[in-house]
Amino acid sequence: MAEIARLHSAEEKSFRPAPHNVEAEQALLGAILLNNDAFYRVSDFLEPEHFYEPIHRDIYELVGKIIRAGKSADPTTIKTHLPDQLLPEMTMAQYLARMAAEATTVLNAADYGQAIYDTAIRRSLILVGEEMVSEAYESDVEMTPVKQIEKVEGALFQLAEKGRYDGGFQAFSTALQASIRMAGEAYQRDGGLSGIATALDDLDRQMGGLQRSDLIVLAGRPAMGKTSLVTNIAFNVAKAYKSEVQADGHLKTTNGGVVGFFSLEMSSEQLATRILAEQAEVSSSDIRRGKIHDSQFTKLVDVSNMMSVMPLYIDDTGGISVAQLAAQARRLKRQKGLDCLIVDYLQLLTGSSKASSQNRVQELTEITTTLKALAKELEVPVIALSQLSRRVESRDDKHPQLADLRRSGSIEQDADVVLFVYREEYYLKNKEPKEGTPEHLARQSEMEKVHGKAEVIIAKQRHGPTGTVQLSFEAQYTRFGNLARADYLPERME
Repeated sequence: MAEIARLHSAEEKSFRPAPHNVEAEQALLGAILLNNDAFYRVSDFLEPEHFYEPIHRDIYELVGKIIRAGKSADPTTIKTHLPDQLLPEMTMAQYLARMAAEATTVLNAADYGQAIYDTAIRRSLILVGEEMVSEAYESDVEMTPVKQIEKVEGALFQLAEKGRYDGGFQAFSTALQASIRMAGEAYQRDGGLSGIATALDDLDRQMGGLQRSDLIVLAGRPAMGKTSLVTNIAFNVAKAYKSEVQADGHLKTTNGGVVGFFSLEMSSEQLATRILAEQAEVSSSDIRRGKIHDSQFTKLVDVSNMMSVMPLYIDDTGGISVAQLAAQARRLKRQKGLDCLIVDYLQLLTGSSKASSQNRVQELTEITTTLKALAKELEVPVIALSQLSRRVESRDDKHPQLADLRRSGSIEQDADVVLFVYREEYYLKNKEPKEGTPEHLARQSEMEKVHGKAEVIIAKQRHGPTGTVQLSFEAQYTRFGNLARADYLPERME
């Protein structure tokens, strides 16, 4: 008898219906048909695919299109776009009329929507779990346990962030809505940028801000200021952070952003000291040696208090693999939110497969491909710093070019934007002629022209123009800023 009971129990489990709540679906659709305002209480988080009944998905999608077009959606206006007969004993018109007649209050619409959403997530969790169990049993040679964990983690992240796990095709109208929404946000945002502002005005003007899902490679020779520029950007983005609560309880960033910074070269303490020095206008070497006076120390304390509440998170784990980096980034987005990811720098990352680790070119290809995929998955700009080859030093014109990127094939191909940092002042300082010679006087004149200036060369931009942006550079604080342009200055009286 016990064995029969166990058999029955196993059969019940194998034939258990997927979680659903048809009554909540009917109640919500009825409330919307009765009062179209109910749609806006759930439209931010509830999608047609969250409905269990296929006909309910069709009704919700149709109602959404009609309401967004500024028209009234009721049983009479929508029935012509749906099949005439729902069941042998019930017409579509009767079904719609019954849902509207039995609807309660619009105030409950959000609760109905949440109940539908929750059961949809549970169905997707079951699907992820079944796939995980099936793959674990099959133990494919290609699908190692580590790869399976990464796949499941990615699926769970997608489910938690987007409320669905399918990865299939979407209607072009859905993509259009996202595009219009982005344009609207840019129109309302200060400066009219579609991306996140770096607070470096000329750079923002050329790029439209840091665009979501973009892989941005920032490269330069040593001492050009790559890390300084990216820490300036990280500080500016985190400082401008503002958010608001959405209908489903999630926080939505309205300005600036939460920044994740993978510092593979410097410790978190060194990076914090550098940012503190930049913003407090105190030399980092003076901070390390304790050569500061009372007023400087007071300023450091004030700046550190302001910075302590900024959403800037640093991971200084050394020798991290690109797969570990992706996992940490997903975790940060789930726990704290994430709007911009910075990696300092590419060549210090390692690949996750044995095959790629035996070939550095293949390994770098895996790294850049994974970072681009991560930018799309998390829907954030990823800024990755990169070294340049030494061939720059052998040329008379030291301005970097795309071919100077180390093993540039994959970097140039996968990057949406490639930026180069260049400071002519650095090279002029290192070739000082003998004092009093004509060459020395010419060099002094050149130094005056480039003193305190830096160039950011936009060598590649998939969605915009290329060109060069001039920035100011304060060497003592390693800080980049906006350059006062001649056409912005007041007229001089002769």
